[in-house]
Amino acid sequence: MLRHEFQPGKLVAGLSLIATGAVYAGDAGGAWRTPWFVIVPLVIGGLCLAGATAALTRGIRGRGGS
Repeated sequence: MLRHEFQPGKLVAGLSLIATGAVYAGDAGGAWRTPWFVIVPLVIGGLCLAGATAALTRGIRGRGGS
């Protein structure tokens, strides 16, 4: 039995922020060089994708329900 409802929008948001952190961890570790302004499209793009996923999920599931 699930304790809470699965929300794919939050999953996508979390994965995109983890990916952004991994890009900058690689830069800090010296594996590659990342310009400072790369964070803007990574975070904004990930949050937009998460919002679209959440809207699509809400449209499929509908407003009502538990």
